[in-house]
Amino acid sequence: MLGDIVTIVRDNWLLLLVGQFPAGPLGGLVATLILSVLSIVLAFPVGMLIALARLSKSPFLLWPSTVLVYVARGVPLLMLIFWVYFAVPLLLGNRIPGFLAMLITLVIYEGCFLSEIIRGGIVALGRGQMEAARSLGHSYMGAMAWVILPQALYNMIPSILSQFVSTIKETTLGYVINVPELTFAANQINNQLLTQPFQVFFILAIIYFIVCWSLTRVAVLIERRISNKRSGRGGTVSEATVRALTAEP
Repeated sequence: MLGDIVTIVRDNWLLLLVGQFPAGPLGGLVATLILSVLSIVLAFPVGMLIALARLSKSPFLLWPSTVLVYVARGVPLLMLIFWVYFAVPLLLGNRIPGFLAMLITLVIYEGCFLSEIIRGGIVALGRGQMEAARSLGHSYMGAMAWVILPQALYNMIPSILSQFVSTIKETTLGYVINVPELTFAANQINNQLLTQPFQVFFILAIIYFIVCWSLTRVAVLIERRISNKRSGRGGTVSEATVRALTAEP
């Protein structure tokens, strides 16, 4: 079996890496990483807005954002993919590429998950930070932008990286709408060989494991560094926090 795996990798490594590019669309592992990075980058501001809406006392912001988060987190991702893939053309009157449909889906889906991470990071700081900032003359948004979010986002870096790892694994569902990502490339190889499905998908699993394990290790190292910095401070407030609190609003 090892010989079959080596042969499959030797004969199809380029397809697994970039799909049919340059003769066709960019695909494979590169497309998976591009889709994952774009999803997280675009989902981050979406998640920030949803988190702030969830922390708002206005029912016009709180209730719609809460419903959105519960629906996105309570419905299978595959269902959301189909909703976007078939609903967006009805709204626009034109079909959209599978890559774009998958990107829109992941931005909404990951935005809702990131919003809970961001909201949890803000709540974990406690009310004292906001009260101190407001007592020095900062507006609510000013205190949030200059005092609360910088601290919360720094603490959330490991969680955001972990969510990025989850996004990479979630891109595997893109093959159902013909997104030429890594799983789609593996399916193409399997359809060509027909007799070695275990070997093909074993290779696929190994690739995903290497990528996700590497990123998970990075997240663990960053989390350890943040923990060491916290313990090294001995509970004192950082210079950045002091500057933010004493800055002019």
